[in-house]
Amino acid sequence: MRLVLLDIDATKRRNFDPLSLSRPIWELRCGISSLGEKLVARCKPAQTAAFVVDYLVPTTRARSKWPVNDVASLDGDDLLLVSARLKADALDALDTGGPSTVLTAQDGEVLCAWIRKEDLARLKKASIAELLASACAAFRPQVRDLPVWNYAWDLVLANPAQLTKDFAATGKSGIEGSIEEPGAIRGSRKDVYVAPGCTIHPMVVIDASNGPVYLDQGVEVHPFTRIEGPCYIGPKCILLGAKCREGMSIGPMCRVGGEVEESIIQGYSNKYHDGFLGHAYVGEWVNLGALTTNSDLKNDYSSVSVVLDGKAPIDTGSTKVGSIIGDHTKTSIGTLLNTGSFVGAMALLLATGKPLPKHIPSFAWFIEGVVSKGFGKGKLYETAKTAMSRRKCQWTQADQDMWDAVFALTAPQRDEAVRKGRKMMARQ
Repeated sequence: MRLVLLDIDATKRRNFDPLSLSRPIWELRCGISSLGEKLVARCKPAQTAAFVVDYLVPTTRARSKWPVNDVASLDGDDLLLVSARLKADALDALDTGGPSTVLTAQDGEVLCAWIRKEDLARLKKASIAELLASACAAFRPQVRDLPVWNYAWDLVLANPAQLTKDFAATGKSGIEGSIEEPGAIRGSRKDVYVAPGCTIHPMVVIDASNGPVYLDQGVEVHPFTRIEGPCYIGPKCILLGAKCREGMSIGPMCRVGGEVEESIIQGYSNKYHDGFLGHAYVGEWVNLGALTTNSDLKNDYSSVSVVLDGKAPIDTGSTKVGSIIGDHTKTSIGTLLNTGSFVGAMALLLATGKPLPKHIPSFAWFIEGVVSKGFGKGKLYETAKTAMSRRKCQWTQADQDMWDAVFALTAPQRDEAVRKGRKMMARQ
């Protein structure tokens, strides 16, 4: 069987902006692993292939071990086609031992399809869109209310429970790294895993009394850090006197200090200093300046709304939602982010002494309380190259082409915000 992951619905994937601007949805994290890794673990396919929107093809190919947008992967084997938004547990609804089947949402979106090898011969396969249309015509789709991820904050809210589930699935526990004394492990040591190459300095507390703690290879934890489970710290991360509270998932090579709670950091990002980050999802190559803080709870305890498009607020249905922050965004010291803030990718934010607007577009420079174009994307690219080189990663032409496409894609929101900013400046 070949698993084919799909992230080709341009409309649905916008709900995961700004994080999905620069990666397929299946690369997003929840718990210990990514959504794609969960789907692969559930299916145990002989092979995996992937299809993404066109502008993400070169960068996805560079990062992935799977064929990407290769029509040859649509032939020669039984196929299980799965939307990247589908929760892994939902695959139990599909009988891969039975006849070819297509399961769709109420709006007709194909969530998953099982196509037997012998049925492929009578289907059109010149493109992934043609295959899906042909399969829907050949095998009457069944409308199912399958569990899917709808927004980035869904991942944040599900993270604590998913961490516990993923920890159990790893089957790992025990201390394989180095823990220096004095230190303390609260709760059962069966709920703690310290991987080889980890260095835990003295005066560190690992509290697994309310959930498991998984420290991946090469993690370094400095003195006066407290780590509460459920929690996952990715490879080669450094925790510097952090109050790492429950529900945290931190991807590789991050630097984290201050107080963090029930948040996801994709990877390669810095929150090194004091300040609070709660119920947030932070992308890659983000730098949060000293004392940058987000609110994750409104004073009246009402449900938090998020504005994805700069216009219409979306009710999250939760009283706890912090910030969604895109890749390569930088904040100055003392930046205050409002409850349910959307901060686009490649944005530059300067503090104003009060909470910033709830929507900051991608590639925006927020200076003196207004959105501007600043010194343009070229300067932002130079900063991105420097930041990546500090982690021994290289900015490529494929990266630049992708970000050029994102710049064009996000232009309407940014241009509107810049116009409003100019009017504000004119009135002052």
